[in-house]
Amino acid sequence: LLMTTIPSGFSGVSDLGTPESGPKQVHLPQYPLSQFGAQQRAFNKTWFEQFKWLEYSVTRNCTFCFSCRLYGRQNICANKDALSCSGFSNWKRALGSFREHERSALHISTMTCWQSFKSTRTHGDVIEQLKTASAAEISERRQYLHRIVAATTFLGKQGIPFRGHDEQESSQNQGNFIECMKLLKQFEPFLQEYTPPSHTTYLSHFSQNEMITSISQEITESIIKQMKIAKMYSVMADEARDRCTEQLAVCVRFVTQKGVVRECFLGLRRLQGFDAKSIADEIEAMLQSHNLGDLLCCTAYDGASVMSGAVGGVQARSRERHPEAVYVNCYAHKLNLVLCYTCKAIPEATAFFELLENVYTFFSNSLVNHKKFIEIQKELGLRSSELVQLSTTRWACQVRSVNAVLNNLSAILACLSNMNTSMALGIRPKLCKTKTLYMLVMFSKLLGITEGLHRYLQGESLDLSKAVQYKTAVLQTLTELRTDSGGEDVFRRAMALCEANDIKLPVGPRQKQKRYDGFVVESACGSTSNLTTSDEFRQQLFYPCLDRMVEELTHRFSGLGEALMSGIHACNPTTETFLSEEALKSLASHYKIQLKPEELLVAKSFISRRMEKETVPDTSTVFKLLDEDMFPSLKALFQVALTIPVSSCSCERSFSALRRLHTWLRNTMGQDRLNDLAIMSMEKDNLNDINPDSVIDRFAQLKPRRYSLMLPQQK
Repeated sequence: LLMTTIPSGFSGVSDLGTPESGPKQVHLPQYPLSQFGAQQRAFNKTWFEQFKWLEYSVTRNCTFCFSCRLYGRQNICANKDALSCSGFSNWKRALGSFREHERSALHISTMTCWQSFKSTRTHGDVIEQLKTASAAEISERRQYLHRIVAATTFLGKQGIPFRGHDEQESSQNQGNFIECMKLLKQFEPFLQEYTPPSHTTYLSHFSQNEMITSISQEITESIIKQMKIAKMYSVMADEARDRCTEQLAVCVRFVTQKGVVRECFLGLRRLQGFDAKSIADEIEAMLQSHNLGDLLCCTAYDGASVMSGAVGGVQARSRERHPEAVYVNCYAHKLNLVLCYTCKAIPEATAFFELLENVYTFFSNSLVNHKKFIEIQKELGLRSSELVQLSTTRWACQVRSVNAVLNNLSAILACLSNMNTSMALGIRPKLCKTKTLYMLVMFSKLLGITEGLHRYLQGESLDLSKAVQYKTAVLQTLTELRTDSGGEDVFRRAMALCEANDIKLPVGPRQKQKRYDGFVVESACGSTSNLTTSDEFRQQLFYPCLDRMVEELTHRFSGLGEALMSGIHACNPTTETFLSEEALKSLASHYKIQLKPEELLVAKSFISRRMEKETVPDTSTVFKLLDEDMFPSLKALFQVALTIPVSSCSCERSFSALRRLHTWLRNTMGQDRLNDLAIMSMEKDNLNDINPDSVIDRFAQLKPRRYSLMLPQQK
């Protein structure tokens, strides 16, 4: 390759072209005449069209070869070539001389240099061309990786497996990931034209893991960044068995700059020990790995002794490291225990729910029984619906099971009447008892009252003060139900149900049952009594269940210190103590926030005026109204009130995601990949917001790559 250099051997003619401008081809109406013997000759401008290298000097009335003049050798004038050095003006022999010069080796060489110079100006020099080519290739590779990021994001978001059993080219099914890329290629012009190197397709399972890790790290970094801006957060943790291992799920709760309460999944860790110290150390290690140790505001776990123990539990060990971090026992778990212990304490309730489970098993385990049940539903004109299995861990969901049996009772009884199996003959007499129907109506009512609270406690953005208010409302509703009229209403509905299904109310004195039907005995035999009147049903069934439920609600929902709870209530605009200085002082003192009385006075005036013009329904709305520069201490207190969690349901949701991800088809998945996929599945909002270029940059820096994936830095 000839380099474009301009020699300094020629100078003196000022009206000729430069390397940048090109040959100076001046077009004049008439060129000066020169005497050649008896004839006069002049320059002809048509020569410019024939010889592109030709240029004309007006001051000297002669021509030059542009390329030879600028790109010739230093001793060019020694060759006495007028076109290259002194200028040519013999117009009589011009055409012959021009053609002869054009064929010379020197001219051909200088023309090559000139063309090289023009190419350099257009495309840059060799180094710049290489850089441009490299940047173009890198950009093309990144465009290819953009498609891989999109496919990985889609599969991770949906919780779909990536790999296949056989990923060879000859396989009919190469796995979801490769098949997804093949599908994209059918409609994506770029993928149709781009062919990656055979050894760097980024489609191997190693590259899959690296891309999944890059996306997961990008999501986690986004969460950590928001937490550090918030300056305080709460930790929620729970453990669950995953096949032969124990998994610890850690979630965090914080308030964004816009005043939105967020609960985010931080990660899964495999526990090596199951004691409180091992769990607490694992949680602390995860926080320290993200440099979050000093921002902790509160912790929330379930009521298991290893988590909630006040002396050696996880919450006690967390307080040793973070004295300001208060402990909240998961309210959703408390509500579950309320209903669980209520049913366990009343023998009739225990037998009732066992019967519902038997009914579900009878119709769900047999295809024949299920088909008959659906057919009878249609015959009776009932809406097609399924029975619901009882949950052994979520008692608050039992209302769905009760209502399913209640709504389909006629179909269930009709179906059982047409069957002669021992199970059917055993279940039907129990269902036809007045006591059973009374308990169906009773639990539908009692569990229906707590159902709304259960749904509310599953949310993310709820605040503790409102949760306590809702719990109080439920408790008050249940308490007010303990009247003769409340029991009478249940009895009246139960009798209407008996009449609709031709079930007769037992009559006669109480008696000890000495003989049982011989076909099925599912429970201990003993003294039973026939309940006949509304008062008997109320005293024997309704009041005991209701009293136990009220007692459990009162006992189990009193955990957080009274002083702190009053401070949190003072942040709720619907309470009587809203912005009470005395109540807020306890909360401010615990978190070392200096509350200024003057600031509180101004805030009261400001918020009261706003409440006259618009509705201010909750703590979150007030938090958004408070300006940080105007009300710094109050803003911090309201942030604390919003940051304290009500439940650890986010951890429960992560275990639901874990069950969807870690199926028996994916039982060889490693812990790191499982954690990364769980983050992608749980954090769909953050996954949608990630920047693909940032993911590719992170992917490129995970390890040395065969081909560069990082674009050159702009100067």
